[in-house]
Amino acid sequence: MSAVAQPVAARPRSRAAGRALTRARRELLTIYALLGFAYLLLPVAVVVLFSFNHPKGRFNYTWQGFTWSNWTNWDAVPGLKPALELSLEIAAIASLAATALGTLIALALVRYRFRGRAVTNVLIFLPMSSPEIVLGASLLTLFLSFSFFTLGFWTIVIAHVMFCISYVVVTVKARLIGFDRHLEEAAMDLGANEWVTFARVTLPLIAPAILAALLLCFALSIDDFVITNFVAGQEVTFPLFVWGAARAAVPPQINVVGSAIFAVAVGVMLANVLVQMRRARKGAA
Repeated sequence: MSAVAQPVAARPRSRAAGRALTRARRELLTIYALLGFAYLLLPVAVVVLFSFNHPKGRFNYTWQGFTWSNWTNWDAVPGLKPALELSLEIAAIASLAATALGTLIALALVRYRFRGRAVTNVLIFLPMSSPEIVLGASLLTLFLSFSFFTLGFWTIVIAHVMFCISYVVVTVKARLIGFDRHLEEAAMDLGANEWVTFARVTLPLIAPAILAALLLCFALSIDDFVITNFVAGQEVTFPLFVWGAARAAVPPQINVVGSAIFAVAVGVMLANVLVQMRRARKGAA
């Protein structure tokens, strides 16, 4: 009896041990994810925290006290406001142009067969895989080789469009690969021409990918320093201003601008997620 009962009694124990091991793995994965998330957000939390600091000297490195004056007088540092406005203007133009061009390139690569398609696919990834310092030096050589290029606003825009297009193509292309072409065929069977089908069927379905690519391009453009430093000329963007100011002082207003940019980016991202969740619920209904 004992020889028979022992395996039967061991089964519940082995099942309980297996469940406990599964729970431990899940909890360990959750803890690991939380630690990774905290590691990513810790520098951002420091930036936000020190935007309320009241330093006694020129450098915002040690906590001296809480104040709201940094936020109410965020443009008190000379040159900060023009640099921020220039970065926002360049990021807006570059992200819109790169998103439009990248979306068209992605459509061409996914939907059409043409000579040089494989080479184009390879060339698209070159700006993403090349070091930024190499791209910056190459672009500087290119602009200096043509006399009609003057280093300044438009050379920065051209450079930002160049390295942002790759990210747009990759993002939109991933959405187009999983796109159901039967929806377009059904619309055309019902009498819609190519333009109406694209405007009312294709574009709304790939709009989340286009918006994600636009936000990504905007973030990459407003944050770029290496390539901008090569092609900026006499223009001073926000990253260049921060780099120049860090050699003499680090005012807390820089933290204020960084915190505001982060808050706007998170807000837009959450709004995009909420819109997509509502659309998914309506589609399920």
